[in-house]
Amino acid sequence: MKTRKGNKVYPLTSAQKLHYYSMKYCPKKQVLNIGSGLTIQVELEWETLKECIKEAVMRCEALRVQFAEDKEGNVYQYVAKDQEINVEHFDFSHWKAEDAHEKMTEWTSTPFELYDTPMYQIVMIKMPDQFHGVYMKVNHLIMDAQSLIVFMKDVMELYSHKVYGDEVPMPKEMSSYIAQLEKDLAYEEGNKSSAKDREFFETLITSSEPIFTDIHGRGKLEAERERCGNPNQRAVINTSDNVDANLANFELEEEPTERLLKFCEEHHVSLTCLLLMGLRTYLQKENNEDDISVSTTIARRATLMEKRCGGTRIHSFPFRTIVSREDTFLEGIFKIRDMQNQYFRHANYSPSEYYAFRKQHYGLENGQTYEAMALTYQPLAMRYEGPGLEKLDGIQFDTRRYSNSACAHTLYLTVSHRPTGGLDFCFEHQTGVVTYEKLQEVYFYLCRILFHGIEDCNRTVGEVIDWS
Repeated sequence: MKTRKGNKVYPLTSAQKLHYYSMKYCPKKQVLNIGSGLTIQVELEWETLKECIKEAVMRCEALRVQFAEDKEGNVYQYVAKDQEINVEHFDFSHWKAEDAHEKMTEWTSTPFELYDTPMYQIVMIKMPDQFHGVYMKVNHLIMDAQSLIVFMKDVMELYSHKVYGDEVPMPKEMSSYIAQLEKDLAYEEGNKSSAKDREFFETLITSSEPIFTDIHGRGKLEAERERCGNPNQRAVINTSDNVDANLANFELEEEPTERLLKFCEEHHVSLTCLLLMGLRTYLQKENNEDDISVSTTIARRATLMEKRCGGTRIHSFPFRTIVSREDTFLEGIFKIRDMQNQYFRHANYSPSEYYAFRKQHYGLENGQTYEAMALTYQPLAMRYEGPGLEKLDGIQFDTRRYSNSACAHTLYLTVSHRPTGGLDFCFEHQTGVVTYEKLQEVYFYLCRILFHGIEDCNRTVGEVIDWS
């Protein structure tokens, strides 16, 4: 297949393949749906908003990506040139707020058709609390959280420009999804850079075997050792036939969030490093184990072209650190920073190849892993911060993330900035494996560890654990 409906086709990228496999083998095909809402406490000009949404879709090649399958079962992608842009409108103003949010959860839990059809849904919404705006559902194959936020901000800026004129300037053009896709596929065909990336990760994998650690402690590991008859077993089957899922959201207020950000600025580390340190220290506490592995995501959006090309660019890798109780909290953070910097240099490597190589090297069974959970930090906030900001000053924003009711992984924590300040800690979890009460406990101890650690970062990890 070279073309589809007159459009040039391309194979899936490494990032897309990882998502596609998740959907292919998950019994609930909505597992890749991302649902979110952005509303503001302002009466909107609905026809103007609809025009801006349609314009933003035309500016974003990635949002017009569709998929096709050939006779051999190979999946391809193409950007549809003549796609009809459908923008819906739904009035929730006479609904109860909880019923409105439940309806949008229902929308998010409805899977897309996969082939030759748009992979997004956009609905202008009027909420009962005088907040109005946009609900959007998109398939993870064509967008990740960062590109979704960039698209929503583009809609907001286009609308503000039309309403307020040149006082809020026209937003910059999006970059080409296809141009970036061609660069990614050229890398995947093989070059010096990809060879160096492969060498880095294969050396890392073969250096020594990680060990499974869980928010529930050592129970799963000990049960796996008994099942295998191997007292030294280090990997665990961590899958479930029940992929029913939900979201648990916890909000960290603006003032404590500023304390975390100030600490990061003073010590020249990213918030991701600090969050990883807090999370791994919690797992260290629960498992009495210094060797901790979690999955971490890398957005791969270093250049302006990558930032504004849309698509899904996330690569997720296991992230292992060994931090003793005698190390200081700051020493642990620096270990994470140094390892993270190495990951950034080699992050274009295929996660699918990573997992395949690790499985073969350690002789893992299907489903066996060393990571019980994943962490993503989303640095972008879904709000406008450019010229003419005073026109929007004082306007209240609200953002929501909606569950698709399915999760291929046991536990996935996403930390993101709220448009009004503060952080959202959103735990996507399999409801048959993790309870809301357990996640309350995880969040409580994670915050205790973080704030006790930054209060005096020369405290040892053991002191932080014992205090928490």
